[in-house]
Amino acid sequence: MDCNNCSVAELKFDIKLEGDTNLSMMDNVVSHLERRDLEITKKDNRLLLKEAGAQEFLDFCLHHMEPAQVQFRIDKGDWNRIEEMEQVFNMEWIDDVIRKELLICHYQPIVNENEEIFAYEMLARFHREDGSVIYPNEIFPAAKARGRLYALDRVCRMAAVRHAAVLKDVKAFINFIPTSIYSPEFCLRSTTNLAQELGVDPRQLVFEVVETEKVDDIDHLRTILAFYKKKGFQYALDDVGEGYSTIELLADLKPHYMKLDMQFVQGVAEDAVKQQTALRFLGKALEIGSVPLAEGVETKEDFEWLKEQGYQLFQGYYFGKPEKEPKGMAVVPV
Repeated sequence: MDCNNCSVAELKFDIKLEGDTNLSMMDNVVSHLERRDLEITKKDNRLLLKEAGAQEFLDFCLHHMEPAQVQFRIDKGDWNRIEEMEQVFNMEWIDDVIRKELLICHYQPIVNENEEIFAYEMLARFHREDGSVIYPNEIFPAAKARGRLYALDRVCRMAAVRHAAVLKDVKAFINFIPTSIYSPEFCLRSTTNLAQELGVDPRQLVFEVVETEKVDDIDHLRTILAFYKKKGFQYALDDVGEGYSTIELLADLKPHYMKLDMQFVQGVAEDAVKQQTALRFLGKALEIGSVPLAEGVETKEDFEWLKEQGYQLFQGYYFGKPEKEPKGMAVVPV
């Protein structure tokens, strides 16, 4: 069974009223909603409502109360200004995208120094029921507004595993957001079970931490990575650069793969500052036994420079853009 955060359960709104005017109107609000047969729970200066009730409350609040002294949150999340509630209602379409799994994965090749395919990164692409594309800059704000980031991350992981099942001879890199996982044993059970059902060799899957440098709870990340390792999967750290206590923490996390952020890759052949970062990154990767991977490679010059320094894997438009089908090139068996 899925938790409410990982599924598209009905939203529950917690509304907090402050100020004498608003507090004096609480009974009126309750009566107004009950007359419309809308479920409402009153608790001190707060009202607990489902989405239909929250929509009716918002209209009442904007016309009869002092909105500046009203806040709301969804499913025990952060408190927000009441004016932001309309945005939550407007983004309801994201629920259908997740519930109906309106996405596919594209494959972007990851190659070795001989330009042979070593792996593919699985990249989610979203669409509406009519087939029109939904772009990432629409998807993620909508998911965040409705508290669906957990559910979105889960459905993306599941889709990636299904698409990885057709890759018999190469690895698949699958993105995940550490903050979308409460408990690895619970939240990742469906992902690991699906891989088993599809007969995917755990060694074939590499789970990639999205935006490594923005991870605040390192202990939580460590727990997740230990779970993946226990199940036989590998893991990678994405967007690693010169910041992040990263360079110090890497020895502790011991990733199987480290991906150098593209901002230090593009133009590196001609940029001494980027070269320093790339070499420092390479040295750390080799020191801890991690495979160094340069992402965002777009030119032959950058590829050749990185290869000469000792980088082992490469990803970027120079080798291939994300495509609906795996690109037909020589492959390196897992």
